[in-house]
Amino acid sequence: MQSNHCRATAVASAQMGLKSHLVVRSKLKNSEDVPCNGNLLLDRMCGAQIYIVPWEGTYESHLKPSMINIARGIKETSGEDSYLIPLGGSNSVGLFGYITVFHEMISQGILENFDDIAFACGSGATAAGLAVGNYLNGSKLKIHALFVGSDAEFCKAAVNQMLHDVGLTEVRSEDMVDMIESPENQGYGLYTQEDLDYFIQVSIDTGVIVDPTYTGKAVKFLVQEMNNHPDRFKGRRVLFLHTGGVFGLYDGKMDNVLKKHEMTNRVKILND
Repeated sequence: MQSNHCRATAVASAQMGLKSHLVVRSKLKNSEDVPCNGNLLLDRMCGAQIYIVPWEGTYESHLKPSMINIARGIKETSGEDSYLIPLGGSNSVGLFGYITVFHEMISQGILENFDDIAFACGSGATAAGLAVGNYLNGSKLKIHALFVGSDAEFCKAAVNQMLHDVGLTEVRSEDMVDMIESPENQGYGLYTQEDLDYFIQVSIDTGVIVDPTYTGKAVKFLVQEMNNHPDRFKGRRVLFLHTGGVFGLYDGKMDNVLKKHEMTNRVKILND
Protein backbone atom coordinates (compact mmCIF):
# COMPACT_ATOMS: atom_id res chain seq x y z
CA MET A 1 0.00 0.00 0.00
CA GLN A 2 2.92 2.32 0.66
CA SER A 3 3.32 3.19 -3.00
CA ASN A 4 5.63 6.10 -3.80
CA HIS A 5 4.17 6.38 -7.27
CA CYS A 6 0.61 6.57 -5.96
CA ARG A 7 1.65 9.26 -3.46
CA ALA A 8 3.34 11.31 -6.17
CA THR A 9 0.23 10.95 -8.34
CA ALA A 10 -2.08 12.01 -5.50
CA VAL A 11 0.00 15.11 -4.76
CA ALA A 12 0.35 16.09 -8.44
CA SER A 13 -3.38 15.56 -8.99
CA ALA A 14 -4.26 17.82 -6.07
CA GLN A 15 -1.92 20.50 -7.39
CA MET A 16 -3.59 20.30 -10.82
CA GLY A 17 -7.13 20.26 -9.45
CA LEU A 18 -7.72 16.66 -10.49
CA LYS A 19 -9.30 13.81 -8.52
CA SER A 20 -7.06 10.82 -7.84
CA HIS A 21 -8.17 7.21 -7.50
CA LEU A 22 -5.43 4.87 -6.25
CA VAL A 23 -5.60 1.10 -6.62
CA VAL A 24 -3.13 -0.68 -4.32
CA ARG A 25 -2.46 -4.25 -3.21
CA SER A 26 -2.74 -5.27 0.44
CA LYS A 27 -3.34 -8.24 2.71
CA LEU A 28 -5.81 -6.17 4.72
CA LYS A 29 -9.49 -7.15 4.51
CA ASN A 30 -11.05 -4.24 6.42
CA SER A 31 -10.86 -0.62 5.25
CA GLU A 32 -10.74 0.52 8.89
CA ASP A 33 -7.36 -1.20 9.22
CA VAL A 34 -5.75 0.88 6.47
CA PRO A 35 -3.24 3.15 8.30
CA CYS A 36 -2.74 6.89 8.12
CA ASN A 37 1.05 6.94 7.92
CA GLY A 38 3.88 6.99 5.41
CA ASN A 39 2.77 7.54 1.84
CA LEU A 40 -0.81 6.77 2.84
CA LEU A 41 -0.85 9.82 5.10
CA LEU A 42 -0.06 12.04 2.12
CA ASP A 43 -2.52 10.15 -0.11
CA ARG A 44 -5.30 10.83 2.40
CA MET A 45 -4.29 14.47 2.90
CA CYS A 46 -4.57 15.02 -0.86
CA GLY A 47 -8.11 13.61 -0.86
CA ALA A 48 -7.30 10.49 -2.85
CA GLN A 49 -9.84 7.70 -3.12
CA ILE A 50 -8.02 4.49 -2.22
CA TYR A 51 -9.09 1.04 -3.42
CA ILE A 52 -7.63 -2.18 -2.02
CA VAL A 53 -7.15 -5.35 -4.09
CA PRO A 54 -5.72 -8.69 -2.85
CA TRP A 55 -1.98 -8.76 -2.20
CA GLU A 56 -1.49 -11.87 -4.34
CA GLY A 57 -3.04 -10.16 -7.35
CA THR A 58 -0.86 -9.01 -10.26
CA TYR A 59 -1.18 -5.92 -12.40
CA GLU A 60 -2.91 -7.85 -15.19
CA SER A 61 -5.13 -9.97 -12.93
CA HIS A 62 -6.34 -7.36 -10.42
CA LEU A 63 -4.93 -3.84 -10.69
CA LYS A 64 -5.63 -3.14 -14.36
CA PRO A 65 -9.16 -4.66 -14.41
CA SER A 66 -10.02 -2.73 -11.25
CA MET A 67 -8.85 0.55 -12.77
CA ILE A 68 -10.92 -0.08 -15.90
CA ASN A 69 -14.02 -0.83 -13.82
CA ILE A 70 -13.48 2.25 -11.63
CA ALA A 71 -13.06 4.49 -14.69
CA ARG A 72 -16.21 3.03 -16.20
CA GLY A 73 -18.16 3.69 -13.01
CA ILE A 74 -16.92 7.29 -12.82
CA LYS A 75 -18.00 7.86 -16.43
CA GLU A 76 -21.45 6.39 -15.81
CA THR A 77 -22.12 8.34 -12.61
CA SER A 78 -20.50 11.71 -13.32
CA GLY A 79 -19.76 11.77 -17.03
CA GLU A 80 -16.11 12.45 -16.25
CA ASP A 81 -13.32 10.78 -18.23
CA SER A 82 -10.38 9.13 -16.47
CA TYR A 83 -6.76 8.71 -17.46
CA LEU A 84 -5.43 5.32 -16.44
CA ILE A 85 -1.79 5.25 -15.33
CA PRO A 86 -0.12 1.82 -15.44
CA LEU A 87 2.00 0.24 -12.73
CA GLY A 88 4.73 2.66 -11.66
CA GLY A 89 3.83 5.10 -14.43
CA SER A 90 5.62 2.79 -16.83
CA ASN A 91 4.40 3.92 -20.23
CA SER A 92 5.56 6.26 -23.00
CA VAL A 93 4.34 9.29 -21.02
CA GLY A 94 6.13 8.34 -17.80
CA LEU A 95 9.22 7.55 -19.86
CA PHE A 96 9.72 11.23 -20.64
CA GLY A 97 10.11 12.07 -16.95
CA TYR A 98 13.51 10.41 -16.81
CA ILE A 99 14.48 11.49 -20.32
CA THR A 100 14.10 14.99 -18.86
CA VAL A 101 16.17 13.98 -15.81
CA PHE A 102 18.94 12.78 -18.13
CA HIS A 103 18.94 16.10 -20.01
CA GLU A 104 19.00 18.01 -16.71
CA MET A 105 22.08 16.06 -15.63
CA ILE A 106 23.74 16.89 -18.97
CA SER A 107 22.93 20.59 -18.66
CA GLN A 108 24.37 20.64 -15.12
CA GLY A 109 27.57 18.97 -16.29
CA ILE A 110 27.05 16.06 -13.89
CA LEU A 111 27.50 13.25 -16.38
CA GLU A 112 30.93 14.49 -17.46
CA ASN A 113 32.26 13.08 -14.18
CA PHE A 114 30.83 9.55 -14.49
CA ASP A 115 31.02 6.44 -16.64
CA ASP A 116 28.04 4.53 -15.19
CA ILE A 117 24.61 5.30 -13.74
CA ALA A 118 22.99 2.88 -11.26
CA PHE A 119 19.52 3.11 -9.71
CA ALA A 120 16.63 1.14 -8.23
CA CYS A 121 14.30 -0.41 -10.79
CA GLY A 122 10.78 -1.57 -9.98
CA SER A 123 8.50 -1.40 -13.02
CA GLY A 124 10.88 -0.04 -15.67
CA ALA A 125 10.01 3.62 -16.38
CA THR A 126 13.19 4.99 -14.79
CA ALA A 127 15.33 2.46 -16.66
CA ALA A 128 13.62 3.14 -19.98
CA GLY A 129 13.79 6.93 -19.62
CA LEU A 130 17.48 7.01 -18.72
CA ALA A 131 18.30 4.46 -21.42
CA VAL A 132 16.50 6.46 -24.11
CA GLY A 133 18.13 9.71 -22.94
CA ASN A 134 21.51 8.00 -23.04
CA TYR A 135 20.83 6.53 -26.48
CA LEU A 136 19.49 9.69 -28.13
CA ASN A 137 22.40 11.77 -26.86
CA GLY A 138 24.96 9.30 -28.17
CA SER A 139 26.32 8.96 -24.67
CA LYS A 140 28.60 6.06 -23.81
CA LEU A 141 27.39 5.82 -20.22
CA LYS A 142 26.57 2.34 -18.94
CA ILE A 143 23.05 2.10 -17.49
CA HIS A 144 22.64 -0.32 -14.54
CA ALA A 145 19.10 -1.04 -13.30
CA LEU A 146 19.16 -2.72 -9.88
CA PHE A 147 15.96 -4.73 -9.85
CA VAL A 148 13.99 -4.54 -6.59
CA GLY A 149 10.61 -5.81 -7.84
CA SER A 150 8.98 -9.22 -7.99
CA ASP A 151 8.98 -10.04 -11.72
CA ALA A 152 12.09 -9.10 -13.69
CA GLU A 153 10.74 -10.54 -16.94
CA PHE A 154 7.61 -8.38 -16.66
CA CYS A 155 9.87 -5.37 -16.12
CA LYS A 156 12.05 -6.17 -19.15
CA ALA A 157 8.95 -6.62 -21.31
CA ALA A 158 7.59 -3.28 -20.06
CA VAL A 159 10.83 -1.51 -20.99
CA ASN A 160 10.78 -3.09 -24.46
CA GLN A 161 7.16 -2.00 -24.91
CA MET A 162 8.00 1.60 -23.92
CA LEU A 163 10.91 1.63 -26.37
CA HIS A 164 8.59 0.38 -29.09
CA ASP A 165 5.95 2.97 -28.22
CA VAL A 166 8.39 5.84 -28.77
CA GLY A 167 9.59 4.42 -32.09
CA LEU A 168 12.81 2.74 -31.00
CA THR A 169 12.02 -0.58 -32.61
CA GLU A 170 15.60 -1.36 -33.65
CA VAL A 171 16.87 -1.77 -30.08
CA ARG A 172 15.95 -3.95 -27.10
CA SER A 173 16.11 -3.28 -23.39
CA GLU A 174 18.89 -5.85 -23.12
CA ASP A 175 21.00 -3.73 -25.47
CA MET A 176 20.50 -0.50 -23.51
CA VAL A 177 20.10 -1.49 -19.86
CA ASP A 178 22.15 -3.81 -17.66
CA MET A 179 19.49 -5.36 -15.42
CA ILE A 180 21.15 -6.55 -12.21
CA GLU A 181 19.14 -9.15 -10.30
CA SER A 182 20.27 -10.17 -6.83
CA PRO A 183 19.52 -13.68 -5.55
CA GLU A 184 18.85 -12.00 -2.18
CA ASN A 185 15.92 -10.01 -3.52
CA GLN A 186 12.84 -11.07 -1.53
CA GLY A 187 10.42 -9.38 -3.95
CA TYR A 188 8.77 -5.99 -4.12
CA GLY A 189 8.44 -4.36 -0.71
CA LEU A 190 9.86 -7.42 1.07
CA TYR A 191 13.02 -7.37 3.14
CA THR A 192 14.82 -9.17 5.96
CA GLN A 193 16.10 -8.03 9.35
CA GLU A 194 19.60 -8.10 7.88
CA ASP A 195 18.42 -5.73 5.15
CA LEU A 196 17.02 -3.26 7.69
CA ASP A 197 20.26 -3.32 9.69
CA TYR A 198 22.18 -2.62 6.50
CA PHE A 199 19.96 0.33 5.52
CA ILE A 200 20.38 1.86 8.98
CA GLN A 201 24.14 1.48 8.76
CA VAL A 202 24.17 3.25 5.39
CA SER A 203 22.40 6.22 6.94
CA ILE A 204 24.69 6.23 9.99
CA ASP A 205 27.85 6.07 7.87
CA THR A 206 26.86 8.50 5.12
CA GLY A 207 23.90 10.64 6.19
CA VAL A 208 22.11 9.43 3.06
CA ILE A 209 18.65 8.10 3.91
CA VAL A 210 17.60 5.00 2.00
CA ASP A 211 14.29 3.15 2.14
CA PRO A 212 13.60 -0.62 2.37
CA THR A 213 11.59 -0.87 -0.86
CA TYR A 214 13.75 0.92 -3.43
CA THR A 215 16.98 2.78 -2.72
CA GLY A 216 18.14 0.69 0.25
CA LYS A 217 17.91 -2.58 -1.64
CA ALA A 218 19.50 -1.00 -4.71
CA VAL A 219 22.50 0.27 -2.72
CA LYS A 220 22.97 -3.15 -1.12
CA PHE A 221 22.73 -4.99 -4.45
CA LEU A 222 25.15 -2.54 -6.12
CA VAL A 223 27.76 -2.96 -3.38
CA GLN A 224 27.35 -6.74 -3.57
CA GLU A 225 27.83 -6.64 -7.34
CA MET A 226 30.98 -4.52 -6.96
CA ASN A 227 32.38 -6.92 -4.36
CA ASN A 228 31.47 -10.09 -6.27
CA HIS A 229 32.54 -8.80 -9.70
CA PRO A 230 35.22 -6.13 -9.07
CA ASP A 231 36.55 -6.21 -12.64
CA ARG A 232 33.16 -5.12 -13.92
CA PHE A 233 33.47 -1.70 -12.28
CA LYS A 234 37.26 -1.39 -11.95
CA GLY A 235 38.35 2.16 -12.76
CA ARG A 236 34.80 3.26 -13.55
CA ARG A 237 33.11 6.25 -11.96
CA VAL A 238 29.63 5.18 -10.86
CA LEU A 239 26.79 7.60 -10.14
CA PHE A 240 24.09 6.16 -7.89
CA LEU A 241 20.84 7.98 -8.65
CA HIS A 242 18.71 8.31 -5.52
CA THR A 243 15.09 8.03 -6.70
CA GLY A 244 13.37 8.94 -3.42
CA GLY A 245 11.02 6.77 -1.41
CA VAL A 246 11.83 8.06 2.07
CA PHE A 247 8.15 8.63 2.94
CA GLY A 248 7.81 4.85 3.01
CA LEU A 249 10.03 4.88 6.12
CA TYR A 250 7.30 6.65 8.05
CA ASP A 251 4.94 3.67 8.18
CA GLY A 252 6.02 2.67 11.71
CA LYS A 253 7.78 -0.56 10.73
CA MET A 254 11.19 0.87 11.61
CA ASP A 255 10.25 1.70 15.22
CA ASN A 256 11.27 -1.59 16.84
CA VAL A 257 14.35 -1.90 14.66
CA LEU A 258 15.61 1.55 15.64
CA LYS A 259 14.97 0.94 19.34
CA LYS A 260 17.02 -2.27 19.26
CA HIS A 261 19.96 -0.78 17.37
CA GLU A 262 22.66 0.68 19.62
CA MET A 263 23.40 3.64 17.36
CA THR A 264 19.75 4.58 16.77
CA ASN A 265 18.43 4.35 20.31
CA ARG A 266 20.53 7.12 21.82
CA VAL A 267 17.85 8.87 23.85
CA LYS A 268 18.25 10.17 27.39
CA ILE A 269 15.82 11.98 29.67
CA LEU A 270 17.45 14.95 31.37
CA ASN A 271 15.87 15.81 34.70
CA ASP A 272 15.70 19.42 35.82
